[in-house]
Formats: sequence, structure tokens, C-alpha cells
Amino acid sequence: MALLANAAPESREGFVRRRTGPLSFAAVVVSIIVALPIAAIFWIALSGDTDSWRHMIFNVVPRATGRTVALLVGTGVVTGFFGILTAWLVASCEFPGRRLFSAILVLPLAIPSYLAAYAFGEFFDFTGPVQTAYRQLFGYQSAREYWFPDIRSLPGAVLVMSAVLYPYVYLACRSMFLMQGRTAADVARTLGAGPMRVFLKVQIPMARPAIMVGLTLVMMETLNDIGAVEYLGVATLTFSIYDTWLNRGSLSGAAQIACVMLIFVAGLLVIERAARRRQRFSSQKTTAVVADAQRLKLAGGRKWAAAGFCALPVLIGFVVPVAVLSGYALKRLDDFAEPRLLKALLHSIEVSGAAALACVAFAFVLAYANRSDRSKLTGSASRVAALGYGIPGTVLGIGVLIPLAGLDNWVDSVFRSSFGFSTGLVLSGTGFAIVYAATVRFLTMAEGTIDAGFQKLSPHLDMASRTLGRTGLQTLRLVLLPNMRPAVLTAGLLVFIETLKELSATILLRPFNFNTLATLVYEDASRSRVQDASVPALIIVLAGLVPVILVSRSLDSRK
Repeated sequence: MALLANAAPESREGFVRRRTGPLSFAAVVVSIIVALPIAAIFWIALSGDTDSWRHMIFNVVPRATGRTVALLVGTGVVTGFFGILTAWLVASCEFPGRRLFSAILVLPLAIPSYLAAYAFGEFFDFTGPVQTAYRQLFGYQSAREYWFPDIRSLPGAVLVMSAVLYPYVYLACRSMFLMQGRTAADVARTLGAGPMRVFLKVQIPMARPAIMVGLTLVMMETLNDIGAVEYLGVATLTFSIYDTWLNRGSLSGAAQIACVMLIFVAGLLVIERAARRRQRFSSQKTTAVVADAQRLKLAGGRKWAAAGFCALPVLIGFVVPVAVLSGYALKRLDDFAEPRLLKALLHSIEVSGAAALACVAFAFVLAYANRSDRSKLTGSASRVAALGYGIPGTVLGIGVLIPLAGLDNWVDSVFRSSFGFSTGLVLSGTGFAIVYAATVRFLTMAEGTIDAGFQKLSPHLDMASRTLGRTGLQTLRLVLLPNMRPAVLTAGLLVFIETLKELSATILLRPFNFNTLATLVYEDASRSRVQDASVPALIIVLAGLVPVILVSRSLDSRK
């Protein structure tokens, strides 16, 4: 018996190595697939001549960096202000419509920033409802008689980006304020502190990690945007990459700007990781459960001021864009059957479906490998695979193109020498390049969802199945997969919707005469035909509502 007892651990360890060896190898392969575009960017940048580097460093990068920093700071301040205060109001105070606002404050997440920019451009235009009402109110006849702020400017870009991105801060802070409960606040009130002092001195410091996480996500999305900043005339680093590559014909110059952007991304990722570590500690130290929380009842004018303050970001970030786009779309109902739109919709479904399948498959490999084998190799592979979510689409576009083009050229040369005919651009000249970029960028989203699903399943399920004589593959197929179906479907749906809205990488990688809904909207809007873009834009918004509703329902269930 002693001999068997001593031998059992070794046999189990040997079994685990044989079982998880292929999984670890697969996880490493997935991480290499994600890392290839990043390595390609640096390789292209270093292959450029010194004159190109000098021109970029002294002429292009400083101006673009200044505008990018100004946009990031402005957007961070505005989103932080509205996100923190609205989260605190719905979590800690009682006022008319609180439960409704708690749900609808996330709605602007359904509006991509480029769609918001197009809608705001029409809304604040000379012929739009705001300036028209302004002229009628004061009796002006032409634009020369009055001054009106230009939406196509840096402050306009801050307004647009903040209007649709503040929910990232709101969601993070709302969860943290709910977890805090009221015990800490009640103790401070007992010691003589007023509500505002409690908010500033107690609740804000406790929520600081969540605030940093939300602001980091806001800045990453701001860095990724290209449609809004181009339309609003703000030449950020992202737009400079697009302009340098396509308009100036310098791929190495675009890669060099991309390297500067990666420095921004690396800094944001460091901040986000540090904030998440503090958030885990902070959430473990919260003092009361949500069910016991007693909200501060607002009375008189304060309750209506709170309701108005919560309604303002929803009105600006969701109602205005949807109203503008819907107004145009209702006048163009025939466009829903237009061949150009149907073709773009089909392309969007194909690309988004393929990206969703690829992300779910790769994410399942990573999550299951981490569940079965907690080795350093598997953990490192997962961390490398997570790098893609912070890389802007324009940067990924450059990094994806080179490996695929190299593989296409190699395959073509093999077929030419062996069979006497050319294969052409099989990968880089098709929608596969878009699928690859979307898979790299949204893999972390799918992996996080699937990993959360695995964490809800006890490891004893695997052990019980193996004890009953099932193999590892049978355990996966008969026990784990049926229980993981909701998480897998949710992950696929989230990636599908995000790929449907993706613009930055798609406009750089799409083949000739290949449009998705996002690029169709971009083409029409860039020609000042926002009205014609309203129908595909509205389809994108309606699709974007699906994950927003899922997030809202998830928050309610957690409550």
C-alpha cells in the first residue's frame, strides 16, 4: 500500500503532463499568432532608412503626439467627471428615476465613436436643429452675424469621445460603490463628516482602482479611433499612421509612428494592470453587502438636479445620435433593400462570424489550458495573447499585413516553381486579413468571458468524471462543454458585435471593392453624405445594443 501511495502522485503527474502537453503547446501557438503582428511592426520600423526616422521624429510625431495627449487628457477629465458622479448618484443616493438611470446610463456604449461624430456633425451643423433654433431665437440670418463653436475641432472631439465612452468609468465605479456599501460612509457621518466630504474623502479613495481601470479603457478606445478624429479634423497618432501609409505611401514611416503609439499603449497597460491588482485588494476589503446599503435620500431641488445630471449624458451620448440617424433612415426606407447595403451586410456577417469562431476556439484553448495546467509556460502564453486587446486597429493593420503578405509570396513562389501557375494574394488580398486582425484584438474579450465560465465550474467535476472512467476528451465533450455553452455563446456574440463595429483595421486591410457596414458608413460620411450612411449606421447601433443589454442585465443580477 505504501508503494502504491508513493507511486500514485508520480503517475498522476505523468498523466497530467501527457494530457496537458498538447494544450500547453496549443496555448503557445495561439500566443505566437498574436505576437506576430507586434513583432512585424518593429521589424518594418527598423527596416526604414534614417531619413524616414528623422522626418517622422521631427515633423510628424511631435504635432500628432501633442494632439493625441490633449485628446486623451480632455476625454479622461470629462469621462471621469460624468462617470464617477453618475455612478455615485445611482449607487449611493435615492432620487426620482434612479433605477431607470442605473440601466440606461450604459446605452452610449452601443454607439461607435465614428457614428457619434457623424451624428454630432449633422446636429451642430449650420443647417442642423441647434443652429437653426439659435438663429430663430435671436433673429440671425447668416453665419456671419454670430459665433458658434465648431464641432470639427479638438474640443468637439473631446465632446464626442466623452459622450460615448464615459460608461466605461461609470460601470467600473458603480460596481465599486455598490460593493462598498454604506458602513464606511456611515462611520464617517457619525464622526461629523457631511455627504460631500464622505464622498471625496472616503468613497473616492476606495474607488480609485476602479476609476483607473475605467479611464484606462477610455483612453485605449480613444487611441483606437480613426473615423471620428478624421471627420472632426484632429490629426492624432492614429490618423497619422493611416495618412502616412495610404496617402504618402510610406509603410515604414507608418510603422515608426505605430511604435510611438505602442509606447502609449504599454504605459496604459501597466497602469491598468496595477489598478486591477489594487481593485482586487480593495474589493476584498469592502465593508458591507449591497443588500444592506441604505441610500441617501435626496429632497427638494437636489433630487431633481440629480435626475437631470444623470439624464444629460444619456441625452447627449445616445438620444441625439440615434435621433439624427433614425430621422435620416426613416426617409430612406428603400435603402434597406439596396444591393450595396445587402452586400456590405453579408460581408460584415461573414467577417464577424469568422472572427467570433476563431476567437472562441483560441480563447477556449487558453482558458482550458490554464484550468488544466497552471504552469509558467501556459500563464506566459495567456499574458502574451492578452496583448492584442490594447493595440489600436491601425497598428494591427500594419502588423497583420506583413506576415500575411510574406506567407502569400512564399506560397506563390512554391506553386510557380512546382506547378507553373500563380496563386495570387490568397490571404492578404481577402477578408482573411480583417479576420486575423479582429481575432488578435478581441481574443482577450472572449478569453475573459470563457475563463469566467470555467471558474464557475468546480474542478471536482473533472475529477468525478475521470473517476467514473471517462477520458480527458470525453470529460471535455460530455461534462464541461454543455456547462460552458452560455459562456461560449456570450463570448462569440461579444466578438461578433465588436468586429461588426470595427473600422480602424478594416479600412486598412479590406480588399478592393470590399465593404463592411462600418466601411460603407465611413465612405459615405467622408464624402459628406451622412444621410446616405444613416441606414447601415442604424443597423450597427441596433447590433451594438445587444452586448449593452447583456451588461445591464449582468449588473442587475449581481445586485
